[in-house]
Amino acid sequence: MDQTALRTSAEERLRALAGPQASLRDDQWTAIEALVAARSRALVVQRTGWGKSAVYFVATALLRELGEGPTVIVSPLLALMRNQVEAAARAGVRAATINSSNAEEWASVQEAVADGEIDVLLVSPERLNNPDFRDTVLPKLTATAGMLVVDEAHCISDWGHDFRPDYRRLRTLLTELPANVPVLATTATANDRVVRDVAQQLGLAADDALVLRGPLDRESLRLGVLRLPTAQARLAWLAENLTKFTGSGIIYTLTVAAAEELASFLRERGYEVAAYTGRTEQADRLRAEDDLLANRVKALVATSALGMGFDKPDLGFVVHVGAPQSPISYYQQIGRAGRGVLRADVVLLPGTEDKDIWSYFASLAFPAEHVVREVLGALGDAGKSLSTQALEPRVDLSRGRLEMVLKVLDVDGAVRRVRGGWESTGAPWEYDAERYERIAVARKSEQAAILEYQATDGCRMEFLLRQLDDPHAAPCGRCDNCTGERWSAEVTGDGMAAAAERLRRPGVEIVAKKQWPSGMAALGVPLSGKIAPGQAAEPGRALGRLTDIGWGNRLREVFAGPDGPVPDDVLNACVKVLTAWDWSTRPVGVVTVGSGRHHRLVSSFGEKIATIGRLPLLGEVHSRASAPQANSAQRLAWLWESLSVPDEVAERVAAAGGPILLIDDRVDTGWTMTVATALLRKAGAEGVLPFALATTT
Repeated sequence: MDQTALRTSAEERLRALAGPQASLRDDQWTAIEALVAARSRALVVQRTGWGKSAVYFVATALLRELGEGPTVIVSPLLALMRNQVEAAARAGVRAATINSSNAEEWASVQEAVADGEIDVLLVSPERLNNPDFRDTVLPKLTATAGMLVVDEAHCISDWGHDFRPDYRRLRTLLTELPANVPVLATTATANDRVVRDVAQQLGLAADDALVLRGPLDRESLRLGVLRLPTAQARLAWLAENLTKFTGSGIIYTLTVAAAEELASFLRERGYEVAAYTGRTEQADRLRAEDDLLANRVKALVATSALGMGFDKPDLGFVVHVGAPQSPISYYQQIGRAGRGVLRADVVLLPGTEDKDIWSYFASLAFPAEHVVREVLGALGDAGKSLSTQALEPRVDLSRGRLEMVLKVLDVDGAVRRVRGGWESTGAPWEYDAERYERIAVARKSEQAAILEYQATDGCRMEFLLRQLDDPHAAPCGRCDNCTGERWSAEVTGDGMAAAAERLRRPGVEIVAKKQWPSGMAALGVPLSGKIAPGQAAEPGRALGRLTDIGWGNRLREVFAGPDGPVPDDVLNACVKVLTAWDWSTRPVGVVTVGSGRHHRLVSSFGEKIATIGRLPLLGEVHSRASAPQANSAQRLAWLWESLSVPDEVAERVAAAGGPILLIDDRVDTGWTMTVATALLRKAGAEGVLPFALATTT
């Protein structure tokens, strides 16, 4: 097919995809020609909505016309896959997915691919190392693929804002592709450093590779920053100004607790909104996405779980309650707005607690070398494969961090995922301390930059684009600094009172543990399976979550200060929690948990609650010291050996003849309360009701 005929066919395919008025951008055609005619590799860095998916769908159609095999698209999110399958159909491209939500369809999809009935197969990066997929499906795909597409390619770089270790496996996949198979990588959010890393990871740094970078500015976006003094002021402002935003939009928060609390408050104020977080059930996520797409809700109140993969051209606004810790991730999130409208408002409402939240996320970074060596040693000593659950008791890592470490080690060749778990390969492995330190420094620099973004008196869009190394960065003429047009910070007294009441509304549930961690026998602890009814706690209560935007701020102050008596405002709020508690049987006594961190705080808390409730203070569950920061299994093993109920306390508990109110300062993993409950039940308590100032869950 000559160049003229190729372009004509490409334009026809684009019009089928995007409408009769559509025509290829110059860079779209350049990329398509490179992929189809030259069978080369390309990296396209263009803003969201530019038409990156059109490039690979049109190229796929042309390659299929030439008799090539199906395109394999590695795509990070299910929402993105759903949108892409629908878009492909409009272009006459038959697409299907293999992901965690459609396991029952895998066999039929694989058969359709083998029979040539599928033009595009979308897979998640995690699927690339699923043992069955990796060993049975992937070899056939790599041998017959017509093109490989890596969508949201910044995820391959641990310099990026959304690094996913599974993406690094693409390096191996690329080495197994036939030499003439074209490769396309796309992203909307990558600075020079990430672009270089992605190009290197994907083998795009060769002389014949094509890198296309376009201007990232979107002329519809109107950026602004509004500083409000308190959390209640931010909530009240949103409730009083949400109607001023055009259409439907997204309100981003930094934590799950903040998203749920804000969504609840806005619903109370009469708005149709829904929370969307990593904790939202899949069916509820799909319903929320559909409601936003159809403008049945004013907004989704979301965490970064709603980042990549949501396609709504007429999204009218994005508001952030709290600042992300990277200007690049901020740009990625606001890029969801204004793709198909003339104006979209983007407002950042920074909070004083933002730095604390950033620090928490920083604590979850790749662990120190000795901890990683523990993982390798545990697998090597086992001499066999171990599941993640079986490995967890042997190392000092939480489940999520352990899984992340295993994925990185797998990519590096030191371990291998097999059916049912992981095994050591015995290959040598080096800890890249220098790289991890550079990444930590880069993260701190990004945090400083987002603070500078808030404070700048220059163009805000230009600032963000310079963070992305966009060579086209220039004053936008639209943001609050360029125009002098700013949102009013005024909030009514009634609005402030309603927000303050909602944030100061005390009480969250502490969900009782139902299952002991796996593998406790390896640590010499005789606990396994379900927690027996005679050992289990009742559902408990806490004043608030440390991540809340209401009581969380106050509780963080209490825990950060010197150990002392429980403050009156905190105590009074706890009394309200107790008053509203719908227990089936009122407690007959109070027991405290010995605290190495806040002994005076906990003891005074227990004494005052006992006095106010006219309950006997029965004593304290003793602890040798503060529990170490460890994963669930190791923390439980330590607590099992450390906690004890003195004989005199056991006698009082047994004689009390009813449920016990068990008081502690905070609940993190929940194992302290669980073990203390088991000990009190063994001593004769008829039931245990956990009560804490704060919970982190």
